[in-house]
Amino acid sequence: MTDRTRFELPESEIPKAWYNINADSPITPAPVLHPVTFEPVTPDFLSALFPESIIHQEISTERYIEIPEEVREIYKLWRPTPLLRARRLEKALNTPAHIYYKYEGASPAGSHKSNSAVAQAYFNKQAGTQAMTTETGAGQWGSALAMACKFFGINLEVYMVRVSYDQKPYRRNIMETFGATVFASPSMNTEIGRSFLKQDPGNPGSLGIAISEAAEVAALSNGKKKYGLGSVLHHVLIHQSVIGEEALKQMDMAGEYPDMVIGCVGGGSNFAGIAFPFLRENLVHGRNTRLIAVEPSATPSLTRGLYAFDYGDTAKVAPIMKMHTIGHDAMPPSIHAGGLRYHGMAPTLSALYDAGYIEARAVRQVPVFEAGVLFAQSEGILPAPESCHAIRAAVDEAILARETGQKKVILFNLSGHGNLDLSAYSQFHAGQLQDVDYPEEQLEGIQEHLPLVPEFV
Repeated sequence: MTDRTRFELPESEIPKAWYNINADSPITPAPVLHPVTFEPVTPDFLSALFPESIIHQEISTERYIEIPEEVREIYKLWRPTPLLRARRLEKALNTPAHIYYKYEGASPAGSHKSNSAVAQAYFNKQAGTQAMTTETGAGQWGSALAMACKFFGINLEVYMVRVSYDQKPYRRNIMETFGATVFASPSMNTEIGRSFLKQDPGNPGSLGIAISEAAEVAALSNGKKKYGLGSVLHHVLIHQSVIGEEALKQMDMAGEYPDMVIGCVGGGSNFAGIAFPFLRENLVHGRNTRLIAVEPSATPSLTRGLYAFDYGDTAKVAPIMKMHTIGHDAMPPSIHAGGLRYHGMAPTLSALYDAGYIEARAVRQVPVFEAGVLFAQSEGILPAPESCHAIRAAVDEAILARETGQKKVILFNLSGHGNLDLSAYSQFHAGQLQDVDYPEEQLEGIQEHLPLVPEFV
């Protein structure tokens, strides 16, 4: 066992249930509010966007939610994903730390997003949905949902953040190969998109705007189209728990238990996916694993944002949620980690961070890519720019272990590969990337842009 690198589970060990942190969390979730009335949303409001089964998962307090067999059968295309010990990275860093990573880039679409995409497509198909809409940043979620919708015979419209639409044309090609129709957001296809383009014809877009467009199309379809979200909402975090559930078994195979679990964080899906099962072990079984969420300094919702009620999208058509936010109308700098350019954070994750159960740090773009290149040169996998944020933190912790002489066991989620992010790496190698922080003056004015709603306990 001491020289083993890969820890593989058989198909029979694919989790049979998703884990719901709300069953064990000491934090009572804040209500989700209607964007117009500011009253708690009703199932009728949500049903314009989601099927009943998804709504039930969103509010569920059941500890485990059974994974339908049809979903598990598709999961077999890539699950269980491998856990690997990064021995060559450890050697490059000359660290006593043991570094492990869960490789979600092994999925057909290249990232963890497929874990929720297949589930959402399945539940929509069961409800009779014929077409869906969605947003995507870097294109990982759009690719995953396009694949899942094709598997279940559902048409899909994708609103892809314009800066990523231009930066990452091959992700768009993947979506189109799976039969999806892809629009650069903001687009001329929606009233919301046209309004933003009228104000600024060169608008680079944001996930908040793309969410607004996709939600508008679904809401105005008279029930003909439903909306799929790639992160933030609780049902998405539930679906991603398969990552952590598998990792717990694989760490047991390795004969070690992590001192810290690390994931990149934009809306919260891949971090929650690996971290929440370990948080359950902390809460229920007295473990003491540190859970570290790593975000870009360009969109610092956890580390520099406010914990307050805010709209889930830029045009204020999505529900209002209590979350860490830099403001729904924020326009983050156009960094290459497009999947992390969201103004807010999952309400469940935000509440746990606010209560001190989760740590957070923000990292800059150039050191992020430096860590990604080091990982590629050591381990042979080119990581997605988003995943490089987790690698940066893991490398920093391993260096700290070297400096203190302490052996630490580090586990991070390698949420996706970067084989379609070569333009970003090209700019890095050419010295063209810049370190960008979200402007301080805009952070100072967040409160003025938030909805004026009563505080709920």
